[in-house]
Amino acid sequence: MVTTTDSFLDLLRPEQVHANVDAWRWTVRRRLVPVRDRLVAEPLHRRDAWLSARAACVVRERDALLARLLLLSHEVLVEDDVDAVARRLSRLLVDIEHHRQRLHDLAYDDVELEIGGSE
Repeated sequence: MVTTTDSFLDLLRPEQVHANVDAWRWTVRRRLVPVRDRLVAEPLHRRDAWLSARAACVVRERDALLARLLLLSHEVLVEDDVDAVARRLSRLLVDIEHHRQRLHDLAYDDVELEIGGSE
């Protein structure tokens, strides 16, 4: 996903935004669909007791990211200040990458617990 995110971030640079605003709006809107689909498809299975608080935090974070994504996917089509929308979208993509890393860390901790850790 890093290359996808990187190319999406390139699309949000100011020179890309102002080249053709209407085309930019629809391109960004289409590019948000797989981002949303990946967030929705995240595996959110039950965790052991010591991981459950962290897992619940990841679920809440995912839900907040989806809410921001929904709002921005509408704003990208109607907001007059496209630079502000592009900045918020860039921030959202960075936050999604951080969320994905926390999800991977949680999965790693779950597997480490199953095999006995570093004892």
